[in-house]
Amino acid sequence: MNLRRLFLTASLTAMMAGCATGPAPQSLADTLAADPSLSTLHGLVTKAGLLDTLKGAGPFTVFAPTNDAFKAVPAKTLDDLGKQPAQLKAVLTYHVVPGKLMAAEIKSAKVKSLQGADLALSKAGDFVTVEDALVLKADRVATNGVLHMVDRVLMPPRR
Repeated sequence: MNLRRLFLTASLTAMMAGCATGPAPQSLADTLAADPSLSTLHGLVTKAGLLDTLKGAGPFTVFAPTNDAFKAVPAKTLDDLGKQPAQLKAVLTYHVVPGKLMAAEIKSAKVKSLQGADLALSKAGDFVTVEDALVLKADRVATNGVLHMVDRVLMPPRR
């Protein structure tokens, strides 16, 4: 009986320790890869050669369009981006901002994207927008920054 109690206590302690630590922290690239609702973005980031950037030291803030956001983009536009690597990279880096911006820290202001153009951020109560995209799920913390899921694909201004 004491042996059984010792085993159960050890098992319970091990289970509680696993819950306390939670999953191991992941990079932004790993966070994209692990989320099925971001699979389109992950595939495009891979195609554009940006995985190493999103695994890098950062910190970065990624405004990550969901698969549904990509479905709203005309098929011809996505096809054209697939054929123009520089343009694809420009669109994707337009969704990334240097630094780690948690939703609570966002103020209505313009911030410079990695692509080089400004992004308009806005906050009203608990609602956060970036350009005309609404943040659906905020503050997915990674080892090298934070990811906010958005409902639209942002297109950088033409230069």
